Amino acid sequence: VIDGLPDGVSGVRVDPRNGALCFVGSSAKAPSFVGKLDRGETEVIAVAATEQFLPEASISTPDLVTFETTAGMQAHAYVYLPKSADFEAPSDEAPPLLVKAHGGPTACARTAFSPVIQFWTSRGFAVADVDYRGSTNYGRDFRRALRFNWGVYDVDDVCACATHLAAQGTVDPLRLCIDGGSAGGYTTLGALAWRDVFKAGCSMYGVADLAILARDTHKFESRYLDRLIGKWPEDEARYKERAPIEAVDSLDCPVLLLQGDEDKIVPPNQAEIMYDKLKSKGIPTALKMYQGEQHGFRKSENIIDALNSELFFFSRVFRFDLPDDDDDNLVPFPIDNL
Repeated sequence: VIDGLPDGVSGVRVDPRNGALCFVGSSAKAPSFVGKLDRGETEVIAVAATEQFLPEASISTPDLVTFETTAGMQAHAYVYLPKSADFEAPSDEAPPLLVKAHGGPTACARTAFSPVIQFWTSRGFAVADVDYRGSTNYGRDFRRALRFNWGVYDVDDVCACATHLAAQGTVDPLRLCIDGGSAGGYTTLGALAWRDVFKAGCSMYGVADLAILARDTHKFESRYLDRLIGKWPEDEARYKERAPIEAVDSLDCPVLLLQGDEDKIVPPNQAEIMYDKLKSKGIPTALKMYQGEQHGFRKSENIIDALNSELFFFSRVFRFDLPDDDDDNLVPFPIDNL
Protein backbone atom coordinates (compact mmCIF):
# COMPACT_ATOMS: atom_id res chain seq x y z
CA VAL A 1 0.00 0.00 0.00
CA ILE A 2 1.33 3.41 -0.95
CA ASP A 3 0.15 6.40 1.09
CA GLY A 4 -1.76 8.91 -1.00
CA LEU A 5 -3.26 6.43 -3.46
CA PRO A 6 -7.02 5.77 -3.63
CA ASP A 7 -8.66 2.39 -3.03
CA GLY A 8 -8.51 1.38 -6.69
CA VAL A 9 -5.62 2.09 -9.04
CA SER A 10 -5.11 1.09 -12.67
CA GLY A 11 -3.23 2.25 -15.75
CA VAL A 12 -0.16 3.26 -13.71
CA ARG A 13 2.57 5.12 -15.61
CA VAL A 14 5.74 6.86 -14.43
CA ASP A 15 6.34 10.43 -15.57
CA PRO A 16 9.91 10.27 -16.98
CA ARG A 17 10.47 13.94 -16.19
CA ASN A 18 10.11 13.74 -12.41
CA GLY A 19 9.28 10.14 -11.46
CA ALA A 20 5.70 10.94 -10.42
CA LEU A 21 3.11 8.18 -10.70
CA CYS A 22 0.18 8.86 -13.03
CA PHE A 23 -2.86 6.59 -12.69
CA VAL A 24 -6.60 6.12 -12.98
CA GLY A 25 -8.00 6.17 -9.46
CA SER A 26 -11.32 4.87 -8.22
CA SER A 27 -13.35 4.19 -5.11
CA ALA A 28 -16.76 2.77 -4.36
CA LYS A 29 -18.25 6.18 -3.53
CA ALA A 30 -16.97 8.58 -6.17
CA PRO A 31 -16.45 8.72 -9.94
CA SER A 32 -13.08 7.61 -11.33
CA PHE A 33 -10.39 10.18 -11.96
CA VAL A 34 -6.98 10.63 -13.52
CA GLY A 35 -4.46 11.43 -10.81
CA LYS A 36 -0.77 12.04 -10.17
CA LEU A 37 1.17 11.04 -7.05
CA ASP A 38 4.28 13.15 -6.49
CA ARG A 39 6.25 13.08 -3.22
CA GLY A 40 3.30 11.69 -1.25
CA GLU A 41 0.78 14.23 -2.55
CA THR A 42 -2.04 13.22 -4.93
CA GLU A 43 -3.23 15.70 -7.54
CA VAL A 44 -6.51 15.12 -9.37
CA ILE A 45 -6.02 15.94 -13.04
CA ALA A 46 -9.42 15.00 -14.49
CA VAL A 47 -12.65 13.50 -13.13
CA ALA A 48 -15.04 11.21 -15.03
CA ALA A 49 -18.07 13.20 -13.82
CA THR A 50 -18.19 16.93 -13.21
CA GLU A 51 -20.69 16.74 -10.36
CA GLN A 52 -21.76 14.35 -7.60
CA PHE A 53 -25.22 13.36 -8.82
CA LEU A 54 -26.00 11.11 -5.83
CA PRO A 55 -25.73 12.11 -2.17
CA GLU A 56 -23.36 9.86 -0.24
CA ALA A 57 -26.29 8.68 1.89
CA SER A 58 -27.78 7.09 -1.24
CA ILE A 59 -24.62 5.33 -2.46
CA SER A 60 -24.52 1.58 -1.92
CA THR A 61 -21.08 0.05 -1.38
CA PRO A 62 -20.18 -3.59 -2.06
CA ASP A 63 -19.56 -6.52 0.24
CA LEU A 64 -17.53 -9.43 -1.12
CA VAL A 65 -19.53 -12.65 -0.73
CA THR A 66 -18.06 -16.11 -1.31
CA PHE A 67 -20.48 -18.96 -1.89
CA GLU A 68 -20.47 -22.68 -2.66
CA THR A 69 -21.05 -23.79 -6.23
CA THR A 70 -20.78 -26.95 -8.31
CA ALA A 71 -17.85 -29.41 -8.48
CA GLY A 72 -17.05 -28.70 -4.80
CA MET A 73 -15.75 -25.23 -5.65
CA GLN A 74 -16.51 -21.66 -4.61
CA ALA A 75 -17.22 -18.46 -6.53
CA HIS A 76 -17.52 -14.83 -5.53
CA ALA A 77 -19.72 -11.77 -5.94
CA TYR A 78 -19.78 -8.13 -4.92
CA VAL A 79 -23.20 -7.58 -3.37
CA TYR A 80 -24.81 -4.15 -3.18
CA LEU A 81 -27.93 -3.70 -1.06
CA PRO A 82 -30.63 -1.13 -1.86
CA LYS A 83 -29.93 2.29 -0.43
CA SER A 84 -31.68 5.64 -0.60
CA ALA A 85 -31.62 8.78 1.49
CA ASP A 86 -35.22 9.52 0.54
CA PHE A 87 -37.05 6.19 0.63
CA GLU A 88 -37.32 3.20 2.97
CA ALA A 89 -38.43 -0.30 1.98
CA PRO A 90 -41.11 -2.17 3.96
CA SER A 91 -39.54 -4.01 6.89
CA ASP A 92 -41.30 -7.26 6.01
CA GLU A 93 -40.23 -7.34 2.36
CA ALA A 94 -36.92 -8.52 0.85
CA PRO A 95 -35.74 -6.67 -2.26
CA PRO A 96 -35.64 -8.01 -5.81
CA LEU A 97 -32.19 -9.12 -6.96
CA LEU A 98 -30.41 -8.25 -10.19
CA VAL A 99 -27.47 -10.57 -10.84
CA LYS A 100 -24.93 -9.10 -13.22
CA ALA A 101 -22.73 -11.36 -15.36
CA HIS A 102 -19.61 -9.55 -16.57
CA GLY A 103 -18.29 -9.83 -20.11
CA GLY A 104 -15.08 -11.32 -21.34
CA PRO A 105 -15.80 -13.97 -20.20
CA THR A 106 -12.29 -13.98 -18.70
CA ALA A 107 -12.67 -10.51 -17.19
CA CYS A 108 -13.90 -9.59 -13.71
CA ALA A 109 -16.33 -7.53 -11.68
CA ARG A 110 -14.98 -4.20 -10.42
CA THR A 111 -15.64 -2.30 -7.21
CA ALA A 112 -15.12 1.17 -8.68
CA PHE A 113 -18.08 3.51 -8.42
CA SER A 114 -20.64 2.42 -11.03
CA PRO A 115 -23.54 4.72 -11.91
CA VAL A 116 -25.25 1.70 -13.49
CA ILE A 117 -25.22 -0.28 -10.23
CA GLN A 118 -26.33 2.79 -8.27
CA PHE A 119 -29.20 3.23 -10.73
CA TRP A 120 -30.58 -0.10 -9.52
CA THR A 121 -29.78 0.11 -5.81
CA SER A 122 -31.31 3.58 -5.55
CA ARG A 123 -34.52 2.09 -6.98
CA GLY A 124 -34.84 -0.72 -4.48
CA PHE A 125 -32.93 -3.54 -6.17
CA ALA A 126 -30.11 -5.52 -4.61
CA VAL A 127 -27.31 -6.16 -7.11
CA ALA A 128 -24.85 -9.06 -7.17
CA ASP A 129 -21.91 -8.49 -9.52
CA VAL A 130 -20.65 -12.06 -9.91
CA ASP A 131 -17.10 -13.23 -10.44
CA TYR A 132 -17.87 -16.66 -11.82
CA ARG A 133 -15.17 -19.26 -12.42
CA GLY A 134 -12.99 -17.98 -15.24
CA SER A 135 -12.77 -14.46 -13.82
CA THR A 136 -9.42 -12.85 -13.13
CA ASN A 137 -8.16 -11.75 -9.67
CA TYR A 138 -8.54 -15.14 -7.94
CA GLY A 139 -5.51 -17.02 -9.21
CA ARG A 140 -4.62 -19.11 -12.23
CA ASP A 141 -6.62 -22.21 -11.28
CA PHE A 142 -9.82 -20.19 -10.83
CA ARG A 143 -9.33 -18.45 -14.17
CA ARG A 144 -8.50 -21.65 -16.03
CA ALA A 145 -11.54 -23.44 -14.59
CA LEU A 146 -13.61 -22.02 -17.44
CA ARG A 147 -11.54 -23.78 -20.10
CA PHE A 148 -13.97 -25.87 -22.14
CA ASN A 149 -16.60 -25.05 -19.48
CA TRP A 150 -18.06 -21.81 -20.81
CA GLY A 151 -21.81 -22.14 -20.63
CA VAL A 152 -21.46 -24.53 -17.69
CA TYR A 153 -19.49 -23.10 -14.77
CA ASP A 154 -20.44 -19.46 -15.41
CA VAL A 155 -24.12 -20.44 -15.54
CA ASP A 156 -23.75 -22.59 -12.42
CA ASP A 157 -22.14 -19.72 -10.52
CA VAL A 158 -24.64 -16.94 -11.30
CA CYS A 159 -27.44 -19.33 -10.29
CA ALA A 160 -25.59 -20.43 -7.13
CA CYS A 161 -25.12 -16.77 -6.15
CA ALA A 162 -28.83 -16.00 -6.53
CA THR A 163 -29.96 -19.06 -4.59
CA HIS A 164 -27.36 -18.38 -1.86
CA LEU A 165 -28.63 -14.84 -1.29
CA ALA A 166 -32.26 -15.97 -1.42
CA ALA A 167 -31.61 -18.75 1.11
CA GLN A 168 -30.07 -16.20 3.47
CA GLY A 169 -33.18 -14.05 3.26
CA THR A 170 -31.20 -11.19 1.73
CA VAL A 171 -33.36 -11.05 -1.42
CA ASP A 172 -36.80 -12.11 -2.59
CA PRO A 173 -36.63 -15.58 -4.21
CA LEU A 174 -39.65 -14.75 -6.36
CA ARG A 175 -38.00 -11.68 -7.90
CA LEU A 176 -34.64 -12.88 -9.13
CA CYS A 177 -33.47 -11.41 -12.43
CA ILE A 178 -30.21 -11.35 -14.37
CA ASP A 179 -28.50 -9.26 -17.02
CA GLY A 180 -25.21 -9.13 -18.85
CA GLY A 181 -23.54 -7.81 -21.99
CA SER A 182 -21.58 -9.71 -24.63
CA ALA A 183 -20.23 -12.86 -22.93
CA GLY A 184 -22.36 -11.86 -19.93
CA GLY A 185 -25.36 -11.84 -22.26
CA TYR A 186 -24.52 -15.42 -23.20
CA THR A 187 -24.37 -16.40 -19.53
CA THR A 188 -27.68 -14.61 -18.99
CA LEU A 189 -29.40 -16.48 -21.82
CA GLY A 190 -27.85 -19.75 -20.69
CA ALA A 191 -29.04 -19.29 -17.11
CA LEU A 192 -32.57 -18.56 -18.35
CA ALA A 193 -32.59 -21.48 -20.80
CA TRP A 194 -30.89 -24.24 -18.79
CA ARG A 195 -31.82 -23.44 -15.18
CA ASP A 196 -35.00 -22.62 -13.31
CA VAL A 197 -33.68 -19.90 -10.98
CA PHE A 198 -34.37 -16.50 -12.52
CA LYS A 199 -37.78 -15.02 -13.26
CA ALA A 200 -36.64 -12.58 -15.98
CA GLY A 201 -33.51 -11.42 -17.76
CA CYS A 202 -31.95 -8.89 -20.09
CA SER A 203 -29.28 -9.78 -22.65
CA MET A 204 -27.28 -6.89 -24.08
CA TYR A 205 -25.52 -7.76 -27.36
CA GLY A 206 -25.25 -11.31 -26.01
CA VAL A 207 -24.32 -14.52 -27.79
CA ALA A 208 -27.27 -16.78 -28.58
CA ASP A 209 -25.74 -19.10 -31.19
CA LEU A 210 -22.12 -20.17 -30.68
CA ALA A 211 -21.78 -21.64 -34.16
CA ILE A 212 -22.76 -18.33 -35.76
CA LEU A 213 -20.32 -16.55 -33.45
CA ALA A 214 -17.50 -18.92 -34.44
CA ARG A 215 -18.22 -18.34 -38.14
CA ASP A 216 -19.06 -14.63 -38.15
CA THR A 217 -17.08 -12.87 -35.42
CA HIS A 218 -14.12 -10.60 -36.13
CA LYS A 219 -10.61 -11.97 -36.77
CA PHE A 220 -9.05 -10.89 -33.45
CA GLU A 221 -11.34 -13.17 -31.39
CA SER A 222 -11.93 -15.81 -34.04
CA ARG A 223 -10.06 -18.54 -32.08
CA TYR A 224 -11.02 -17.34 -28.59
CA LEU A 225 -13.67 -20.03 -28.33
CA ASP A 226 -11.19 -22.87 -28.91
CA ARG A 227 -10.32 -22.94 -25.19
CA LEU A 228 -13.72 -21.87 -23.91
CA ILE A 229 -15.82 -24.41 -25.84
CA GLY A 230 -13.61 -26.50 -28.13
CA LYS A 231 -12.13 -26.38 -31.61
CA TRP A 232 -14.33 -25.23 -34.44
CA PRO A 233 -15.62 -27.00 -36.49
CA GLU A 234 -14.29 -30.25 -34.98
CA ASP A 235 -16.38 -29.79 -31.80
CA GLU A 236 -19.49 -28.51 -33.56
CA ALA A 237 -21.76 -30.79 -31.51
CA ARG A 238 -20.61 -29.09 -28.28
CA TYR A 239 -21.19 -25.66 -29.82
CA LYS A 240 -24.76 -26.63 -30.62
CA GLU A 241 -25.30 -28.21 -27.19
CA ARG A 242 -24.27 -25.00 -25.43
CA ALA A 243 -26.13 -22.53 -27.65
CA PRO A 244 -29.05 -20.92 -25.79
CA ILE A 245 -30.91 -20.58 -29.06
CA GLU A 246 -31.08 -24.38 -29.21
CA ALA A 247 -32.74 -24.49 -25.79
CA VAL A 248 -35.63 -22.07 -26.27
CA ASP A 249 -38.04 -24.96 -25.68
CA SER A 250 -36.92 -25.08 -22.05
CA LEU A 251 -36.98 -21.29 -21.57
CA ASP A 252 -40.20 -19.99 -20.05
CA CYS A 253 -39.53 -16.55 -18.52
CA PRO A 254 -39.51 -13.02 -19.98
CA VAL A 255 -36.40 -11.87 -21.88
CA LEU A 256 -35.42 -8.38 -23.04
CA LEU A 257 -32.84 -8.14 -25.86
CA LEU A 258 -30.82 -4.94 -26.42
CA GLN A 259 -28.54 -4.80 -29.47
CA GLY A 260 -26.49 -2.43 -31.63
CA ASP A 261 -27.14 -2.69 -35.36
CA GLU A 262 -23.44 -2.24 -36.28
CA ASP A 263 -22.01 -4.83 -33.88
CA LYS A 264 -19.17 -6.78 -35.58
CA ILE A 265 -18.30 -8.96 -32.58
CA VAL A 266 -21.79 -10.29 -31.86
CA PRO A 267 -23.69 -9.54 -35.10
CA PRO A 268 -27.31 -8.35 -34.80
CA ASN A 269 -28.63 -11.58 -36.32
CA GLN A 270 -27.94 -13.27 -32.97
CA ALA A 271 -30.52 -11.08 -31.20
CA GLU A 272 -32.94 -11.18 -34.13
CA ILE A 273 -32.98 -14.98 -34.32
CA MET A 274 -33.40 -15.28 -30.55
CA TYR A 275 -36.21 -12.74 -30.54
CA ASP A 276 -38.09 -14.51 -33.33
CA LYS A 277 -37.89 -17.86 -31.52
CA LEU A 278 -38.98 -16.41 -28.17
CA LYS A 279 -41.87 -14.55 -29.76
CA SER A 280 -43.00 -17.63 -31.68
CA LYS A 281 -43.02 -19.67 -28.48
CA GLY A 282 -45.21 -17.12 -26.72
CA ILE A 283 -42.61 -15.97 -24.20
CA PRO A 284 -42.84 -12.30 -23.13
CA THR A 285 -40.03 -10.60 -25.01
CA ALA A 286 -38.89 -7.42 -26.72
CA LEU A 287 -35.99 -6.49 -28.97
CA LYS A 288 -34.61 -2.94 -29.08
CA MET A 289 -32.14 -2.34 -31.89
CA TYR A 290 -29.98 0.78 -31.43
CA GLN A 291 -29.00 2.50 -34.65
CA GLY A 292 -25.31 3.30 -35.11
CA GLU A 293 -24.23 1.32 -32.03
CA GLN A 294 -21.55 -1.35 -32.05
CA HIS A 295 -20.43 -3.80 -29.35
CA GLY A 296 -21.36 -1.91 -26.22
CA PHE A 297 -23.39 1.27 -26.35
CA ARG A 298 -21.44 4.52 -26.71
CA LYS A 299 -24.04 7.26 -27.18
CA SER A 300 -25.26 8.73 -23.90
CA GLU A 301 -28.88 8.80 -25.05
CA ASN A 302 -28.74 5.08 -25.83
CA ILE A 303 -27.02 4.18 -22.56
CA ILE A 304 -29.78 6.04 -20.70
CA ASP A 305 -32.52 4.49 -22.80
CA ALA A 306 -31.12 0.96 -22.33
CA LEU A 307 -31.15 1.34 -18.54
CA ASN A 308 -34.63 2.82 -18.48
CA SER A 309 -35.88 0.16 -20.88
CA GLU A 310 -34.61 -2.63 -18.65
CA LEU A 311 -36.27 -1.02 -15.63
CA PHE A 312 -39.51 -0.61 -17.56
CA PHE A 313 -39.37 -4.26 -18.66
CA PHE A 314 -38.86 -5.52 -15.10
CA SER A 315 -41.60 -3.23 -13.81
CA ARG A 316 -44.07 -4.87 -16.18
CA VAL A 317 -42.86 -8.39 -15.40
CA PHE A 318 -42.92 -7.95 -11.61
CA ARG A 319 -45.84 -5.50 -11.67
CA PHE A 320 -44.41 -2.69 -9.60
CA ASP A 321 -45.03 1.02 -10.06
CA LEU A 322 -42.24 3.33 -11.13
CA PRO A 323 -41.42 6.61 -9.37
CA ASP A 324 -42.71 9.75 -11.03
CA ASP A 325 -39.15 10.82 -11.87
CA ASP A 326 -38.61 7.61 -13.84
CA ASP A 327 -41.93 8.00 -15.64
CA ASP A 328 -40.64 11.29 -17.01
CA ASN A 329 -37.57 9.59 -18.53
CA LEU A 330 -39.10 6.32 -19.69
CA VAL A 331 -40.42 5.75 -23.17
CA PRO A 332 -42.79 2.75 -22.92
CA PHE A 333 -42.40 0.14 -25.66
CA PRO A 334 -44.43 -2.93 -26.63
CA ILE A 335 -43.57 -6.26 -24.99
CA ASP A 336 -44.74 -9.20 -27.04
CA ASN A 337 -46.80 -11.91 -25.34
CA LEU A 338 -47.20 -9.96 -22.08
